[in-house]
Order: sequence, then structure tokens, then C-alpha cells
Amino acid sequence: MRAAVIDLGTNTFHLIIGDLADKDLQIVYKTTIPVLLGQGRINENIIIPEAFERGISMLKEFRSIIDAHDVDIVRAIATSAVRNAVNGPEFVAAAHAVGIDIQVITGDEEAAFIFNGVRALGIIQQTSLIMDIGGGSTEFIICNEDGLIWKKSYDIGAARLMQAYFHSDPISDAARNTITDLLDKTLGDLKAACARYKPEMLIGSAGAFESFAVLLNNGDDIGDVASMTLDIKSYEKLAERLLASTHEERTKMKGLISLRVDMIVIAVILTSYILDNIGLSALSLSMYDLKMGVLHSIKDQITSKAG
Repeated sequence: MRAAVIDLGTNTFHLIIGDLADKDLQIVYKTTIPVLLGQGRINENIIIPEAFERGISMLKEFRSIIDAHDVDIVRAIATSAVRNAVNGPEFVAAAHAVGIDIQVITGDEEAAFIFNGVRALGIIQQTSLIMDIGGGSTEFIICNEDGLIWKKSYDIGAARLMQAYFHSDPISDAARNTITDLLDKTLGDLKAACARYKPEMLIGSAGAFESFAVLLNNGDDIGDVASMTLDIKSYEKLAERLLASTHEERTKMKGLISLRVDMIVIAVILTSYILDNIGLSALSLSMYDLKMGVLHSIKDQITSKAG
């Protein structure tokens, strides 16, 4: 049995194909493409024509790749950009016309899939806070080795905040303070949940956290590692450097991909806010995220039916 998962993110589209027959899921193909579906007017909840066209064009390519790999099950999952867009239903219809049936999931469902992905990695060994910084939304999940405890999705993604507040080079103190004030107003229930359940580790789900890991590795590729520990003190020094840097300086940072040259600044503000406001003693990267969570959920469903 072979399954394909398409993750239609606000910034990137991911395609992953896995063989589910063996006990251990085997990845046979994966790619990540910067489609920038949320370009330009994400805060107005509109997919602009250029982004709309890019998205559908990429889905056509994904359909060809899927067909070439003899896939049995296809699941295409759309998150914040499509979920919130007034023309999201039009995008879903256009995708159907090119052979891709999109499931638009809620933020709550998105958080559950992210947890499912991180759990499959086997790194949740203490009460932890998972954080997934997307382009349109950011998800938080409190969990432990026994399962999921609390979860919530917030419309504070990197692209959304960047378009609203990041208008100087480097980012101004005023913009940083405005974003911090917004987080103060938005994340009260997250802080209350963390005060109750006391997570010890922050697990960053792929995306910006992968960029942090590469930059902390002197810009060298981290290879195929599925997870790694990040030193908090080293992260804090990196965060200071990124916040003070200009766009041009970041373009020259070894290992920082073009998609994240500016959004990494917003990701730093979000990550540092969490580290500063919640008593977390450790920081870890998980390369398993939503798409792996969906793939593992398909495998679990097949296994339960077979049983």
C-alpha cells in the first residue's frame, strides 16, 4: 500500500509519498516547493491571482508525480491560507479540476496532525510544548509520553505577522514591541495551560526550527536527522544576531534558504517570546510535522482495519 500526502501550507507546498506495507513506514519521495500562497494579502483573507495560479500549477505537477509512483491513497490537506481565504472554495474547486481533492482542516485538526507526526518520531519523553510556526498560523500542543494534553491554533503565522508589521530594515524596536503586545493579548490561554501542565521542553516542528538548527550548525546541512537538541544559550545568541541583521546580511548567511530570509525574523520573535514567558529548560527540533502526522494516521487506519 502506497500513500501520498500533500500539505498545502501558506508558504510552502509539500508532497510526501510513503510505502505503508512494512512495519516501519518507508518514504519513497518527498519535495517542498515555496508556492507562497499567502503572498500579498493574507491579512485580507485573499489568495491573490498570481499565488492562486502558482498553487494550481504546482498541484498539476504533484498529480503527475503521484501518478508516476503508483499511489493507492492521496490526501491533500489545506491549512490557514485556504481555510481563511474568501476565495478558498474557488481554489479547492480549481484543484479538484486538476485531479486533487483538498480537505480543508481546522486549526484544531492541524494541531492534532502535528502532534501525531512528532509522536511518531518517539522524542516525547517528558511533558513538552510542541510549536509549529506556519505562514498563516502557529500551533501549540502540550503533551507527554502518554499522549496529547492540550492544543490550540492561533492566527499568528510568520507570513501574516510579517505582512502586517515588518516594514523596516532591520526590523524596528517599535514593530517588535507591537508584535510582543499582540502575543500578550493572544496567548493568555496558552500561558495558563502551560502554568497548569508545566512543560519542560519546547519541541519546534520543522520549518523555522530546521533553519535555526542549520544556522547553529555553522550553516552546514544537518543531513537526514529526524530530530536534534538545540542549545538554548546558542539559540539566544543567534536570535540576537538575526533580530539586528538587515535583509542583505541575512541573504549572505550560509544555510538560510531564501524563503526564510525575512520570515526567520518573525519566527525568532515568536520562539523567543515562548522561551522567555514559559519556563522551558530544553529546546529540540522535530523534522516530523503535519505531513508525517497525516501519513502516519493513514497507516494507523489501515493497520486498525487489518487488525
